[in-house]
Amino acid sequence: MVYWRSSRLAVKGLYDGEQWAISSLEVFRLLESVGVRIEIDNMDVPYRLSEPCVYIGNHMSTLETMILPCLVQPARNTTFIVKENLTRFPVFGPIIRSRNPIAVGRTDPREDLKVVMKDGKERLESGTSVIVFPQTTRSATFDPAQFNTIGIKLARRANVPVIPVALKTDAWGKGSVLKDFGPIRPEKTVYICFGEPLAVSGSGREEHEEIVRFIQGKLEEWNDL
Repeated sequence: MVYWRSSRLAVKGLYDGEQWAISSLEVFRLLESVGVRIEIDNMDVPYRLSEPCVYIGNHMSTLETMILPCLVQPARNTTFIVKENLTRFPVFGPIIRSRNPIAVGRTDPREDLKVVMKDGKERLESGTSVIVFPQTTRSATFDPAQFNTIGIKLARRANVPVIPVALKTDAWGKGSVLKDFGPIRPEKTVYICFGEPLAVSGSGREEHEEIVRFIQGKLEEWNDL
Protein backbone atom coordinates (compact mmCIF):
# COMPACT_ATOMS: atom_id res chain seq x y z
CA MET A 1 0.00 0.00 0.00
CA VAL A 2 1.20 3.51 -0.84
CA TYR A 3 0.97 4.87 2.71
CA TRP A 4 2.74 1.99 4.45
CA ARG A 5 5.64 2.16 2.00
CA SER A 6 5.84 5.95 2.34
CA SER A 7 5.73 5.73 6.12
CA ARG A 8 8.59 3.25 6.20
CA LEU A 9 10.66 5.56 4.00
CA ALA A 10 9.82 8.52 6.25
CA VAL A 11 10.90 6.64 9.38
CA LYS A 12 14.24 5.94 7.68
CA GLY A 13 14.62 9.59 6.69
CA LEU A 14 14.29 8.76 3.00
CA TYR A 15 10.93 10.39 2.25
CA ASP A 16 11.92 13.60 0.50
CA GLY A 17 9.98 15.94 -1.76
CA GLU A 18 10.48 13.72 -4.79
CA GLN A 19 9.14 10.67 -2.95
CA TRP A 20 6.18 12.72 -1.73
CA ALA A 21 5.31 13.70 -5.29
CA ILE A 22 5.71 10.10 -6.48
CA SER A 23 3.41 8.65 -3.81
CA SER A 24 0.87 11.42 -4.46
CA LEU A 25 0.91 10.54 -8.16
CA GLU A 26 0.30 6.90 -7.23
CA VAL A 27 -2.85 7.92 -5.36
CA PHE A 28 -3.87 10.03 -8.36
CA ARG A 29 -3.53 7.02 -10.67
CA LEU A 30 -5.29 4.69 -8.23
CA LEU A 31 -8.28 7.04 -8.21
CA GLU A 32 -8.32 7.08 -12.00
CA SER A 33 -8.04 3.27 -12.06
CA VAL A 34 -11.35 2.93 -10.17
CA GLY A 35 -13.10 5.30 -12.54
CA VAL A 36 -12.63 8.72 -10.94
CA ARG A 37 -12.29 11.44 -13.56
CA ILE A 38 -9.96 14.29 -12.56
CA GLU A 39 -9.99 17.61 -14.42
CA ILE A 40 -7.27 20.19 -13.72
CA ASP A 41 -7.27 23.73 -15.09
CA ASN A 42 -4.42 26.26 -15.23
CA MET A 43 -1.82 23.68 -14.23
CA ASP A 44 0.89 25.98 -15.56
CA VAL A 45 0.31 28.61 -12.87
CA PRO A 46 2.59 27.14 -10.15
CA TYR A 47 5.35 26.63 -12.72
CA ARG A 48 5.35 30.25 -13.84
CA LEU A 49 6.37 31.60 -10.44
CA SER A 50 10.03 32.14 -9.68
CA GLU A 51 9.40 32.47 -5.94
CA PRO A 52 7.53 30.57 -3.20
CA CYS A 53 3.87 31.33 -2.65
CA VAL A 54 0.89 30.62 -0.41
CA TYR A 55 -1.74 28.38 -1.99
CA ILE A 56 -5.20 29.18 -0.57
CA GLY A 57 -8.00 26.72 -1.27
CA ASN A 58 -11.31 25.44 0.01
CA HIS A 59 -11.16 22.14 1.88
CA MET A 60 -13.75 19.61 0.71
CA SER A 61 -12.24 16.19 1.41
CA THR A 62 -9.10 14.17 2.10
CA LEU A 63 -8.54 13.84 -1.64
CA GLU A 64 -6.91 17.25 -2.13
CA THR A 65 -4.31 16.58 0.56
CA MET A 66 -3.42 13.36 -1.24
CA ILE A 67 -3.12 14.58 -4.83
CA LEU A 68 -2.10 18.25 -4.59
CA PRO A 69 1.52 17.30 -3.83
CA CYS A 70 2.05 15.67 -7.23
CA LEU A 71 0.71 18.84 -8.87
CA VAL A 72 2.68 21.50 -6.98
CA GLN A 73 5.71 19.83 -5.38
CA PRO A 74 7.54 19.38 -8.73
CA ALA A 75 7.27 23.14 -9.25
CA ARG A 76 8.77 24.04 -5.85
CA ASN A 77 9.21 22.43 -2.45
CA THR A 78 5.87 22.73 -0.65
CA THR A 79 4.35 21.98 2.73
CA PHE A 80 0.97 22.19 4.50
CA ILE A 81 -0.47 23.82 7.58
CA VAL A 82 -1.75 20.81 9.54
CA LYS A 83 -3.40 19.94 12.84
CA GLU A 84 -0.67 19.10 15.35
CA ASN A 85 -2.31 15.81 16.37
CA LEU A 86 -1.94 14.51 12.80
CA THR A 87 1.83 14.50 13.22
CA ARG A 88 1.42 11.85 15.93
CA PHE A 89 -0.82 9.48 13.96
CA PRO A 90 0.49 5.99 13.25
CA VAL A 91 1.57 5.49 9.61
CA PHE A 92 0.67 9.04 8.58
CA GLY A 93 2.55 10.82 11.35
CA PRO A 94 6.04 10.07 9.99
CA ILE A 95 4.94 11.07 6.49
CA ILE A 96 3.54 14.39 7.67
CA ARG A 97 6.54 15.18 9.89
CA SER A 98 8.92 14.49 7.01
CA ARG A 99 7.43 17.40 5.10
CA ASN A 100 8.34 19.92 7.85
CA PRO A 101 4.73 21.15 8.15
CA ILE A 102 3.38 24.09 10.12
CA ALA A 103 1.56 22.37 12.97
CA VAL A 104 -1.23 24.13 14.86
CA GLY A 105 -3.30 22.99 17.83
CA ARG A 106 -6.70 24.27 16.66
CA THR A 107 -7.70 25.05 20.25
CA ASP A 108 -6.35 28.61 20.57
CA PRO A 109 -6.81 30.68 17.37
CA ARG A 110 -4.51 33.42 18.64
CA GLU A 111 -1.69 30.99 19.36
CA ASP A 112 -2.26 29.25 16.01
CA LEU A 113 -1.91 32.59 14.23
CA LYS A 114 1.42 33.23 15.98
CA VAL A 115 2.69 29.78 14.95
CA VAL A 116 1.62 30.25 11.33
CA MET A 117 3.13 33.72 11.09
CA LYS A 118 6.45 32.59 12.59
CA ASP A 119 6.89 29.11 11.11
CA GLY A 120 5.15 29.93 7.84
CA LYS A 121 7.38 32.93 7.25
CA GLU A 122 10.44 30.77 7.94
CA ARG A 123 9.30 28.16 5.42
CA LEU A 124 8.60 30.76 2.76
CA GLU A 125 11.90 32.56 3.34
CA SER A 126 13.68 29.23 2.88
CA GLY A 127 11.98 28.81 -0.51
CA THR A 128 9.16 26.46 0.50
CA SER A 129 5.60 27.23 -0.59
CA VAL A 130 2.74 26.71 1.88
CA ILE A 131 -0.70 25.21 1.27
CA VAL A 132 -3.46 26.70 3.44
CA PHE A 133 -7.07 25.56 3.86
CA PRO A 134 -8.61 28.47 5.79
CA GLN A 135 -11.89 26.70 6.56
CA THR A 136 -12.28 25.43 10.11
CA THR A 137 -13.12 21.95 8.82
CA ARG A 138 -13.72 20.03 5.61
CA SER A 139 -17.07 20.68 4.03
CA ALA A 140 -18.89 19.68 0.85
CA THR A 141 -20.25 23.23 0.69
CA PHE A 142 -18.36 26.52 0.67
CA ASP A 143 -19.23 29.07 3.35
CA PRO A 144 -17.26 32.33 3.00
CA ALA A 145 -18.02 33.12 6.65
CA GLN A 146 -15.90 30.08 7.62
CA PHE A 147 -13.08 31.01 5.24
CA ASN A 148 -10.63 33.01 7.33
CA THR A 149 -7.79 35.28 6.19
CA ILE A 150 -4.84 33.41 7.71
CA GLY A 151 -3.36 32.63 4.28
CA ILE A 152 -3.54 36.27 3.24
CA LYS A 153 -1.93 37.35 6.52
CA LEU A 154 0.92 34.89 6.03
CA ALA A 155 1.56 35.97 2.43
CA ARG A 156 1.55 39.62 3.47
CA ARG A 157 3.97 38.93 6.33
CA ALA A 158 6.38 37.05 4.06
CA ASN A 159 5.82 39.34 1.07
CA VAL A 160 4.98 36.51 -1.32
CA PRO A 161 2.08 36.05 -3.76
CA VAL A 162 -0.98 33.91 -3.16
CA ILE A 163 -2.44 31.42 -5.62
CA PRO A 164 -6.16 30.65 -5.23
CA VAL A 165 -7.11 26.99 -5.62
CA ALA A 166 -10.73 25.97 -6.22
CA LEU A 167 -11.46 22.34 -5.36
CA LYS A 168 -14.43 20.05 -5.90
CA THR A 169 -13.33 16.73 -4.43
CA ASP A 170 -16.46 15.16 -2.96
CA ALA A 171 -15.68 12.02 -4.96
CA TRP A 172 -13.82 11.05 -1.77
CA GLY A 173 -16.47 10.72 0.94
CA LYS A 174 -16.26 10.82 4.72
CA GLY A 175 -15.89 7.54 6.53
CA SER A 176 -18.23 6.34 9.26
CA VAL A 177 -15.34 5.09 11.44
CA LEU A 178 -12.35 7.02 10.12
CA LYS A 179 -13.67 10.19 8.51
CA ASP A 180 -10.49 10.57 6.43
CA PHE A 181 -11.20 7.31 4.61
CA GLY A 182 -14.71 7.20 3.25
CA PRO A 183 -16.14 5.68 0.10
CA ILE A 184 -14.85 6.64 -3.34
CA ARG A 185 -17.63 7.80 -5.67
CA PRO A 186 -16.45 7.39 -9.28
CA GLU A 187 -19.63 9.01 -10.60
CA LYS A 188 -18.44 12.36 -9.19
CA THR A 189 -15.82 14.22 -11.24
CA VAL A 190 -12.95 15.84 -9.37
CA TYR A 191 -12.25 19.43 -10.38
CA ILE A 192 -9.15 21.46 -9.50
CA CYS A 193 -8.44 24.94 -10.80
CA PHE A 194 -5.51 27.22 -10.02
CA GLY A 195 -6.17 30.95 -10.15
CA GLU A 196 -3.72 33.61 -11.22
CA PRO A 197 -1.16 34.71 -8.59
CA LEU A 198 -2.17 37.72 -6.52
CA ALA A 199 0.15 40.18 -4.81
CA VAL A 200 -1.20 41.12 -1.39
CA SER A 201 -1.37 44.86 -0.77
CA GLY A 202 -2.64 46.88 2.15
CA SER A 203 -4.81 44.85 4.50
CA GLY A 204 -5.29 42.12 1.89
CA ARG A 205 -9.06 42.46 2.08
CA GLU A 206 -9.50 42.87 -1.66
CA GLU A 207 -7.33 39.84 -2.40
CA HIS A 208 -9.25 37.74 0.13
CA GLU A 209 -12.55 38.73 -1.45
CA GLU A 210 -11.17 37.94 -4.91
CA ILE A 211 -10.16 34.45 -3.76
CA VAL A 212 -13.63 33.88 -2.29
CA ARG A 213 -15.26 34.99 -5.55
CA PHE A 214 -12.94 32.74 -7.55
CA ILE A 215 -13.75 29.65 -5.47
CA GLN A 216 -17.48 30.37 -5.35
CA GLY A 217 -17.60 30.98 -9.08
CA LYS A 218 -15.80 27.75 -9.92
CA LEU A 219 -17.97 25.68 -7.59
CA GLU A 220 -21.12 27.15 -9.10
CA GLU A 221 -19.78 26.46 -12.59
CA TRP A 222 -18.93 22.84 -11.73
CA ASN A 223 -22.22 22.23 -9.94
CA ASP A 224 -24.06 23.23 -13.12
CA LEU A 225 -22.23 20.64 -15.24
